[in-house]
Amino acid sequence: MKNLKIGILTFLILASVCSTTKAQGEAAVPFLLIAPDSRGGGIGETGAGLADNSSAIFWNPAGIAFLTGQEFSFTHSNWLPQFKLDLFYDYATYRNYIEDINGSITGSVTYMNYGEFVRTGPDSPDPLGTFRSFDMAATVGYATKLSDDWGLGLNFRLIHSRLSDQPTGQEQGTGTATTVSFDVGFMYRPASLVIPFLDYDLGNRFSVGLNLSNLGPKISYIDRAQADPIPSNFRLGIAYRPLIDEFNSLTVTLDFSKLLVKKNADGSSDEFYEAIFTSWGGRPFNEVLADVVTSMGVEYWYGTPGDFLFALRSGFFYEDPNYGNRKFITMGAGIRYDIYGFDFSYISTSVFKDGENHPLSDTLRFTILVGWGGVPESTRGLPRGI
Repeated sequence: MKNLKIGILTFLILASVCSTTKAQGEAAVPFLLIAPDSRGGGIGETGAGLADNSSAIFWNPAGIAFLTGQEFSFTHSNWLPQFKLDLFYDYATYRNYIEDINGSITGSVTYMNYGEFVRTGPDSPDPLGTFRSFDMAATVGYATKLSDDWGLGLNFRLIHSRLSDQPTGQEQGTGTATTVSFDVGFMYRPASLVIPFLDYDLGNRFSVGLNLSNLGPKISYIDRAQADPIPSNFRLGIAYRPLIDEFNSLTVTLDFSKLLVKKNADGSSDEFYEAIFTSWGGRPFNEVLADVVTSMGVEYWYGTPGDFLFALRSGFFYEDPNYGNRKFITMGAGIRYDIYGFDFSYISTSVFKDGENHPLSDTLRFTILVGWGGVPESTRGLPRGI
């Protein structure tokens, strides 16, 4: 019974975050793919090209290279509410610009709670006790500017997964595993970029970012021969602000992402440093493109710099029907007052066929944040606090 419940929960998490149906079950600890913050969640689960707050630790750590001051944020979400289970997701971040090191130190903690389970024996349904199951990750990082227009971000992550607390019967292993991973991100955010034939300057309006995340060795619950890869991921994002004035800001975002996991016919999987390349090959090019997830979003801010600000957000997330078939729209809003902020986001699948019963439908995220001691360079000319 214990193993059945954990298996069901693991499948639900995989089904809600893995990038392809084929890939479901190919990667362990899929909680690492969950879009963690309400702002990114509200704009279609995008952020690699925007990445201008402390949650950039997830989306693209290089974006933090363009920020000064300090910021703390905390996000909470009851996960997969359609199943009315005791699943919740917490995410905390911190960043601090330090002039002496010419960059920012960053950190985050991610916690996915799967609830409490009753332990039973292999031959009897009689309860033997209870235990809690969870996954968590602690990340530290550094972000710095390579030049005025280029940023670099690096993360190191410790991952701990506790699906069970002890073996049952003749099972091997404890159901607990630990591994590590790292991220590397790049951001191009030009102060001036003139389009010659239009005589239009994109400076301070345009940015593009690339992030390779969760690169690391496989994780093993039983023995090394049965180890599973972690969900290494590729993400490319663009952000553009067509409207900036004294009181208004409009930002459009677009992200492309792909799971970098390669399973072989014999059941083995490539190491992460191989899968970065092999996960793109071995099939027709149109299938590779179909395997790429597309998401987009729009964010509008209105307010007075240094005073009260209000945001509205919306987005769309799309997977090919043959590679996961996740489709949903997102909505969200946010406020900023002085150094304080609050965001929330909502996922809706009801506009799509059979979407009302999707496990992600009606998911809400709530984020509180405090930022002080600096003005993000990426918001030059924008209301302060965005």
